[in-house]
Amino acid sequence: MVNDRGQLYTMEGVAAGVIMLLTAYIVISTTSVYTAGDTHIPDMQLEQLGSDVLAMMDTPDNREEEENRLARFIDEHEGTEFKTMFLGYCNAKTSGATDNLHMSANVTYRDGNLIKEHQFIAPDYTWTERESAVRVTRWVQLDLKAGRSPYGARPQAVLLEVLLWRA
Repeated sequence: MVNDRGQLYTMEGVAAGVIMLLTAYIVISTTSVYTAGDTHIPDMQLEQLGSDVLAMMDTPDNREEEENRLARFIDEHEGTEFKTMFLGYCNAKTSGATDNLHMSANVTYRDGNLIKEHQFIAPDYTWTERESAVRVTRWVQLDLKAGRSPYGARPQAVLLEVLLWRA
């Protein structure tokens, strides 16, 4: 036999079920899950950081200065000074602590009809290729002096490629 009390229990059960499903949906949808699609975001941030540091180093400090620091480092083959300044800027944090970034760099240039590559900075860290590295590039205009630079004796644009990774 069916009476009014059975109908009330059925409506109460359906309402309770809807509330439980809605609660489960809210809990699951507010939980952040780190998916494989999000893994490229730190790499993009690292690439932007390296690109900004190279752009800053490629800008002269004032109007009276003719040659910028980046061109001087490459022209005079001062790899250790470049590395110190580049990693100093990249590893700086606002809290005063430092990050743990490593790098290597190559310079690609033209010598006559040949395209050559010169290792500007060797990696200081044994790179296991498990670290996620990014490549940051910058074209640098050099006004080369005869006999002073390994890149030739005529003004030219060289490509600086920096491989940057967090260890």
